[in-house]
Amino acid sequence: MLLRMSTLLLRTLREDPADAEVPSHRLLLRAGYVRRAAPGGYTWLPLGKLVLDRVTEVIRQEMTAIGDQEVHFPALLPAEPYRTSGRWTEYGDDIFTLADRRGAEHLLAPTHEELAALLVKDLVTSYRDFPVTLFQIQTKFRDEARPRAGLLRGREFLMKDAYSFDLDESGLAAAYDRHRAAYQRIFTRLGLEHTVVHAVSGAMGGSASEEFLAAAEVGEDTYVGCTACDYAANTEAVTTPAPAASDPDAPPAAEVHDTPETPTIASLVDLANARRLAGRADWTAADTLKNVVLAVRRPGAEQPELLVVGLPGDREVDLKRVAAALAPSSVAVFDAWDAHPELVRGYLGPQILAKLGVRYLVDPRVAPGTAWLTGANEPGRHATDVVCGRDFTPDGTIEAAEVRPGDPCPACHAGELTTRRGIEIGHIFQLGRRYTDAFTVDVLGPRGKPVRPTMGCYGIGVSRAVAAIAEQHHDQRGLVWPAAVAPCDVHLIAAGKGPQLDAALELGGRLAAAGLRVLVDDRTGVSAGVKFTDAELIGIPRAVVVGRRLAEGYAELRDRATDERLEVPVDGLVEHLVDVTNARRGVVTT
Repeated sequence: MLLRMSTLLLRTLREDPADAEVPSHRLLLRAGYVRRAAPGGYTWLPLGKLVLDRVTEVIRQEMTAIGDQEVHFPALLPAEPYRTSGRWTEYGDDIFTLADRRGAEHLLAPTHEELAALLVKDLVTSYRDFPVTLFQIQTKFRDEARPRAGLLRGREFLMKDAYSFDLDESGLAAAYDRHRAAYQRIFTRLGLEHTVVHAVSGAMGGSASEEFLAAAEVGEDTYVGCTACDYAANTEAVTTPAPAASDPDAPPAAEVHDTPETPTIASLVDLANARRLAGRADWTAADTLKNVVLAVRRPGAEQPELLVVGLPGDREVDLKRVAAALAPSSVAVFDAWDAHPELVRGYLGPQILAKLGVRYLVDPRVAPGTAWLTGANEPGRHATDVVCGRDFTPDGTIEAAEVRPGDPCPACHAGELTTRRGIEIGHIFQLGRRYTDAFTVDVLGPRGKPVRPTMGCYGIGVSRAVAAIAEQHHDQRGLVWPAAVAPCDVHLIAAGKGPQLDAALELGGRLAAAGLRVLVDDRTGVSAGVKFTDAELIGIPRAVVVGRRLAEGYAELRDRATDERLEVPVDGLVEHLVDVTNARRGVVTT
């Protein structure tokens, strides 16, 4: 393949676009890989489409290598299967819905578990046909409230999703492990530094779930690692070690104190120490019980219901963790205080919540027998020695508190957690029988009785992976593509008007004939400096400058990643570049 910049649909930009927030967004726009078409929607220009296709092909190769079969489901889907599974309601405002001319409701596909289950029900009848694993690479849609960060958070995106069907849990576990290993190979081939972390299933349902996160400062996901073991988890999946329960009747009786003008934890702790409440002058925020009121809306409900979350006062509520714990319900901070005067803002305690019929969930640190300084449900008053299991009984526990560096590891209990940022590029689930139950997917078993298959689901954000690669592979001058995904293998630059241009085109033709992808900067009326700047911005791994030493039989070979520059003979250059390119791709030549 030979591309000529004189005719290529490409326009580079010298300045960062005003609305570009993250490096991948800025550079993919500036280098002419994508163009914004609508909020959350992008047109892939020729160079961008080449990168997208190369990423797609790596994924397709690894999926077929483990026996997955490629299909292609429609993107416009009838509502009924999603009503049957419950996800029409569970997705809420996150999906695009529409009605056809006959009034029948449809949605633009966010994912295809329902269609995959129905396809297997339609075509697979016997245990002899198992295991079955299907995959597709297709455009998906979600109605993002605020599309941002370019390809990282869009309304339309390319995704690879696979669905495994097995007769028992051991088969599901084997399919899950095959895809987990394949994903690690895929992301390694794509040049992505990544971490596999424990995750929650959310609206997908199921049990075991892991995310693949590409390390990036701009990542929306926060995840943790342990200093002493290999534990890693998305913060939503981190569990909190709970203290041992103790005798609720051991602490002194609760005592109410006047604590005027202490609506915050900091002001309460200062007053408690100044007045030596309960005979103590060593109060800290961790000794207080903060009670946060939230509004929780179940799917399809017209009105939200109140939920109070209790947690130590030195912690903040992490709404993403709450939402993960309560999925598919949506969660928002409660603000209708005037409508609920029984809830005393700034002085709310758990003692009256059961009487009010308000659901109360607590952090695992609020264990039976623990005593707290908390609100007394009267303006300007707090109570000491309010004991869990004696003065209040929670309705359960919830992982709602922020996870902080230095927290104990829930796996080994010896190390501490460190926090990092990442971009979710893949997610795998053991779904179980949620969808085969919903659609009564039964097949004839080996003993002549019906058997219901169990499912796994395995997704990769293909267009997001392009952005993640750009986030990890760039410098101050532009993109630095790994060889496996670069739009071209060699960027030829004619740094001259006469014989240099002819020589560059001739060399490009020979390289293309040898099987390489070549981009030739054959533009006339453009200075060599502009060509070099564009080459660095575009980020193709190897550049060949055909310039002033052509008459002596030499060209300059530049490595974009290392900045190494060598004067090399033009004779033999084709063979050298073929060998170097194949080595970087991992291709064996003879």
